Amino acid sequence: MELWIVLGVVALLVIVFVTLYNGLVRLNVRVDEAWSDITVQLKRRADLIPNLVEAVKGYAKHESTVFEKVTEARAAVVNATTKGPKATAAAENQFESALKSLFAVSEAYPQLRASENFQQLQGELVDTEDKIQASRRFYNGGVRDLNSRVKTFPGNMVAGMFGIKEREFFEVDNPASVQEPVQVKF
Repeated sequence: MELWIVLGVVALLVIVFVTLYNGLVRLNVRVDEAWSDITVQLKRRADLIPNLVEAVKGYAKHESTVFEKVTEARAAVVNATTKGPKATAAAENQFESALKSLFAVSEAYPQLRASENFQQLQGELVDTEDKIQASRRFYNGGVRDLNSRVKTFPGNMVAGMFGIKEREFFEVDNPASVQEPVQVKF
């Protein structure tokens, strides 16, 4: 009888351990998937930018420094996605600033703003920005869930045994940029 009790307790501990481990693995995979979604949307936006720059260039040839800044900031975002959330957030801040400059230039050219191509590019950019924000929220939610599980008992023991670590949130370095989104006007 005592043997059955011991075996029952051991079986229960194994089930709890396996359940905790599988939960941590699922959360880790969800965070990886969410980060992948962010990088896909950032790439989509980066692919839109050259077309937008070309549309503005046709009207504002003398604004070369703005175009260079946007191009450099675009490259920085694309390169930063492989370096993690902190580097990507810093590159995002630079990019948003450069993009604001580009739209400020476009404001000076009414015929550019009236261009169907330019309006379509702006619409796609707004859509992509919305998708990036949604991807960030999904990623940060996954990171929150994973970090909570990694920090609390008994998940912290299982996470420590298998090297499952806390993940970084995708945080904006400059809170003012959250309050002042990129203005896209038609």
